[in-house]
Order: sequence, then structure tokens, then C-alpha cells
Amino acid sequence: MYTASFAFFEALWDAGVSHCFVNLGSDHPSIIEAMVKGQREAKGRFPRIITCPNEMVAMSMADGYARLTGKPQCVIVHVDVGTQGLGAAVHNSSTGRAPVFVFAGLSPFTIEGEMRGSRTEYIHWVQDVHRQSDIVSQYCRYSGELKTGANVKQMVNRALQFAKSDPQGPVYLCGAREVMEAEIEPYQINQAEWDPVELGSMSADAVAKIADALAGARQPLVVTGYGGRDHRMPRALVELADTVKGLRVLDTGGSDMCFPADHPAWLGLRFGADDAIKSADVILVIDCDVPWVNTLCRPRDDARVFHIDVDPLKQQMPVFYIKAEARYRARGRAAVEQITARLHDETETAALLDPQRQEAAALAREESYERRLATIDATHKPLDNGEFGTGYLCRKLRAMCPEDTIWAIEAVTNTVFVSDSIRATLPGSWINCGGGGLGWSGGGALGIKLASDVESGGAGKGKFVVQIVGDGTFLFSVPGSVYWISKRYGIPVLTIILNNKGWNAPRRSLLLVHPDGGGSKASNEELNISLSPSPDYSGIAKAAAGGDLFAARVDGVEELESVLAKAIETVKGGQSAVLDCKVVTGC
Repeated sequence: MYTASFAFFEALWDAGVSHCFVNLGSDHPSIIEAMVKGQREAKGRFPRIITCPNEMVAMSMADGYARLTGKPQCVIVHVDVGTQGLGAAVHNSSTGRAPVFVFAGLSPFTIEGEMRGSRTEYIHWVQDVHRQSDIVSQYCRYSGELKTGANVKQMVNRALQFAKSDPQGPVYLCGAREVMEAEIEPYQINQAEWDPVELGSMSADAVAKIADALAGARQPLVVTGYGGRDHRMPRALVELADTVKGLRVLDTGGSDMCFPADHPAWLGLRFGADDAIKSADVILVIDCDVPWVNTLCRPRDDARVFHIDVDPLKQQMPVFYIKAEARYRARGRAAVEQITARLHDETETAALLDPQRQEAAALAREESYERRLATIDATHKPLDNGEFGTGYLCRKLRAMCPEDTIWAIEAVTNTVFVSDSIRATLPGSWINCGGGGLGWSGGGALGIKLASDVESGGAGKGKFVVQIVGDGTFLFSVPGSVYWISKRYGIPVLTIILNNKGWNAPRRSLLLVHPDGGGSKASNEELNISLSPSPDYSGIAKAAAGGDLFAARVDGVEELESVLAKAIETVKGGQSAVLDCKVVTGC
């Protein structure tokens, strides 16, 4: 029997979707039948099914996989309740531009057995809602309903075409049991006709305008946020910075490794506030959602600002605007390469790069970079009482983990300290939560590790993956589901929990608005942001893995290095490890 459901999976496989992260329900009998048929009859030509006891984790795994590889993966959930269970993960996929394909069933639309798939259970009445896709549609690049099995492959590919075209993001399809049960004639479509839409290049006039401005600038600055999603972007930015010797690069998104930390143009990660923004006379904003926060920091009045983005209008945001004399919809890397090529040409632009001024700018940039690193290193040291902060902890991690480690980051208020100490240099080696839906990094790290293994030829062959997560955010990540999946499917990751006994982000938000208010002197308990008494975080993870997990707590610097070494070796051996690390705040 060849059903719409089996054709659905064929369409996914042919389109390059290799994994389905599933949480099944009463709407999926034909989906389950197709899974069994595919696993028995189409081995090597059928997506791998990963059971996920929680929808947030399923979506985050697909997100992490897509973030590393750029290849969309599939999530299958149960009617309206499963769609709601995706929760904040859909927001993360949307704001993080992760191409994820979501499919959900619908309650049957026939009651008296008129078609195969008609209602057979009490719950089919309770879960019948008017517009199920509206639950997530405002976050999706496309949402639709399968109304017949006759064009199921075209509908799957239409959705994937949206997901893969810039700005990338999640898509959602749903289909009732009767539709998915329908028997159809086997058919194929021409996959080459469903490639993503490509962005065009910058015009010659636009390239010349920006290149001239950078060449003549005294303090040129590039601000980016997710440019590193294209793993060739960091190299392109390095070539631009090597051409314009005074240019510096600031990351105000922390989404990806956009610029290597071992280059003197590196300014690190700062969320929308840095002195370089205030002093720059020419600013090139490339693939960035929040280049600066106006109430904290803004460019000087005479600064020339150019904005290049796959979505310069930020069509998902009701309120967005920045000071810019020109905006261009273009692929960031291609635009940077065009600008660099213009600067190397024997033109008036190249003549603006005065050799003497360039040499002086390069020297000043190098000295500034060395001072920056020295300041960071001086700050990230253990305290006299043996306690340590996030910066020192991550400094040790960087020294002890493999050089090509992939860092899955969800450290919230500690993110800058993590970035300053990890100092990522390899494209694709730093992947941060794409949005504000806390809890991404548990499933995200698993998806990243799974993708790395698959891309490298099989289980255990991929790169070492470290999840760095705050204590409150760790609870959001549904660890009971995360570490069960890690154990069942053999996906080992090292989790570092930054335990500061509370949610510090709400305190920071409070102080930015009411710096001298009553709450400024209140305790975490009074603010209702305390996580004291502290849960046994690593114990939760170990219990979820049926005891097959390395769990430890680190309270002081004297035990840190030895416990880290044991945890790292454990993960290299194929078992996940979770370290609950007590950290002091602010360093």
C-alpha cells in the first residue's frame, strides 16, 4: 500500500532531510505505518526516526542540526497540543534563521467511518480546533495544510523551499488522518526544480560607495550578528580587515562565529553597546538584527552607516529601524567579497588606502587588541578564596577541550564572559541560541553533535561538543528528555552548568529601568528570581540517562581541572557528562 504518508517521507528524503524528530499521537496511524514500511523496505532511502519525549527538545535538535549544516530537518508533532508543545523553540528557529520543517496531524474531519482515518477516539473531538496553524504561523516562513495526497510531494517541497530561502526559518504543514491515509499512485518529482531562491549581488554603484567610504575612513567598523552562518563569511571578513588596516569587527548577536578571535580586528561579542560604535566614522552593518541599543549606545551624528542584510527591513519585527544612508538586500559574504575586490582594484578607491596611514592604523589596531586580551585575562582569574567566575572556567575549558570543539552556548547574562574566554576561531565552532526562548541548548547540543557525527561518517566520528548553559536555563531545556535521548541514541555531549543560584537576567533588566528603585537593593528571594536551594542538576541528568552519565559538582578552583579532565575523557569515550559548576557573578 502506497499512501500519502509514505510519499511524504519519500519527499523529505529526496529533498535531503535525513532525520525526523518525532513525538507521536492519535493523528499519526498512517505516519507510523509509513515509518514501519520505510524502515523495513527502504533502508538507506528513508529518514532516520529519533523519538523525542518532549516537543521543545525535538524542535531544538532539528534547529541545532540545521544551524551546523544548513540542511533542514523534520519535526513531527501531535495535532494542536503538540504544536503548542513546540513553544519557544519555534521562536528560536525563526529569529535564529534555522530551516526546520514541522509537520502536525489534524483531528479527523469525518465521524461515521466514511473514510479510512475517521474518528475512533474520544480525544478527536477535544483536539479539533478552527485554525491549528495559527498557533505558530506568525513565526513561520510558510504554513499550510495538506488537503489531498495527490500533491503531497509538491507541498513538502514548497514548504522546504521557503525554509531554505533567505531569510531562512521554520515552516509548518498539517494534514488530517484521512488525507494522510489516502492511497495514491507512486510518483516522483524533479528535485532540481525546488532549489531555494538565490539573492542577487550588490550593484557596482553600491559596492563603489561602500568601498570608498571604508577606504577613506579613520575608524571604520563592521557590525555583524549572524554572518558566520555562512562558514565562508569569517574568511571574507578577515580579507576585508587585512585590506583596510584600521577596520575592526564587532559581534552584537553572538549567534555564530562571525570573526576569528585571533585576528587583531576582533572586538568580541557585545550586545548592542560598545565604544567602537560611538567612535566609528563609517559603520557597515552586515547580517545583524540589533547592531546597537539606542538607549545605551548609538553612532555619532556624522557617522556614515550602510546596512547589508538578507532581510534589511526585518519583516518579522513590528518595530525596527536604524540610522543608515543606504540599505541593500544581498548575501553578506558575496557583498564583502565584492567590496574587497573593489578595494584591490587599480581604481580611485584603492588610491584612498594611503600606505602610511594604513601602516599606522594597523599598528594602533594591534596595540588595542593586545590591551583587550590583557584586560580579559586579568579579569578572568580565580578569587583569593578559591571561587571562580564564568570567564576563568571557560578559559580552562578552552585550554583542555579539543581545538576544534563546537560550543553550543546559552549562557544568557554570562555570554560575554564565555565569548571573551572561549575566543572561537573556527567557522561553525560557536553556535548560540538564535532567540530568547530559553532551553534551546539541551536539544540544540544534541542536534549539533548528531549532525557533526553524520557529516563525518558516523557515530563517534564527529567533533567534540560542549553545551554551556545557565542553571535556570538548564531547567528550561527539559533535561529529563535531553539526557534520555543522549543515552538512547548514543549522542555524547559535555554540559557545563553555570550555577549562580538564580536568574540574573531579570535583575539586569530591572536595573536598566530602575537603577535606584527599591528592587535595586533587594535580594534574589525578594525579586523571586532565586533558585535556592539549588537542585541537583547533574543528578537530574544522570537519572534521565538511567544512571549511565558522568555527573559531578565543582565548588572551587582546586578541584576544577581534575574534574574537567575526567569529564572530557568520559565524553570522548561515548558517555555524556554534566558538570554543575558554582560560579561567582560578574567575571
